[in-house]
Amino acid sequence: MSFSALGLSERLLQVISNQGFTQPFPIQKEVIPAIIQKMDVLGIAKTGSGKTAGYVLPILMNQPQAKETKTRYLNTLVLVPTRELAMQVVDVFKLFGQGDSEPIKAKAVFGGVSINPQMKGMLGVKILVATPGRLLELVEANAVHISEIETLVLDEADEMLKLGFKDEMDRIFTLLPKKRQNLLFSATLSEEIKKIEQLLLNNPLVIKINEEKDAIDLIQQEAYFVDEQKKGPLLRYLIKSKDMQQVLVFVSSIQKADHVANKLRNNGIEAWPIHSKKSQGARTDLLTKFKHGKLRVLVTTDLLARGIDIEFLPYVINYELPRSPKDFIHRIGRTGRAQSPGMAMSLITPDEVQHFKVILKKMGKYVPGIDGNELLNP
Repeated sequence: MSFSALGLSERLLQVISNQGFTQPFPIQKEVIPAIIQKMDVLGIAKTGSGKTAGYVLPILMNQPQAKETKTRYLNTLVLVPTRELAMQVVDVFKLFGQGDSEPIKAKAVFGGVSINPQMKGMLGVKILVATPGRLLELVEANAVHISEIETLVLDEADEMLKLGFKDEMDRIFTLLPKKRQNLLFSATLSEEIKKIEQLLLNNPLVIKINEEKDAIDLIQQEAYFVDEQKKGPLLRYLIKSKDMQQVLVFVSSIQKADHVANKLRNNGIEAWPIHSKKSQGARTDLLTKFKHGKLRVLVTTDLLARGIDIEFLPYVINYELPRSPKDFIHRIGRTGRAQSPGMAMSLITPDEVQHFKVILKKMGKYVPGIDGNELLNP
């Protein structure tokens, strides 16, 4: 099936073609026609499955063509858990919205930065991508109105609940018009997601994309068993010996991210940490450099993993294991995307061996083990 069979306009099809996209992802085949028809949708699919374009394209298709008006009333609201994801989603709206004689004004808003420029920039915005807390601040300041929303999107709703946004989301729901289209996307179908579904969705189309196993099969995995004090030297050895030019390194804490990045730089490997204590400007700059291949190593925590969306990332390294097998799968899923192979490596200390066995059992995968200590002392 091609994009032309999904009911999209010629202009959108031209933009899609210009960007080199030829075939829609499975979730896009299902959701695009349904959203164009103004149906409610519940989509369960992992990050990287193509769901963002899956709702962006039909939302742009459904936008009224009336001449732009300078009001503060929104047409479409997209709620997301993190500022990185907010910026990523609004970039997709702008990418596919190009070519219009009067492009629909889309904007991202989030906390951690001054609210004043965001308030001033709301005039004429029709599509707003927002984190829940900052949206409520803007509403309370009368900088934006959500009483005429036609389409509400909850993107990565499971993460919003996990990060404690339930109360803010409930407050936002009470401010919205009762008649609207609702689109709910989540990586998991938890009991909390089911409750939101029952609260928000009206006879929805339910789509569950089970791509996880296929995606993991695209990822080549290796496990390096190493003593704790040799983890740093082994990380540097792997990056240099394999000539890795773009690698994402996962650690368990902000302090560890700073430490690992500093050690890499001190040993001639360009690396920078990205975490919640960095300013928004610094985070944006680091992500942009990394995505464009101008930064060799980015060291991050799980909190920011969902905002790091790179289609052809070749390497991921677990410097430390995450707490849950699901987080492990999500981490290594940063590579092996868009049907492209990737390499995921895990550095396992003696204390982590049992936990790693649990992760492997959950994945149903065999991962070859390599003696990391021996590599450093041939």
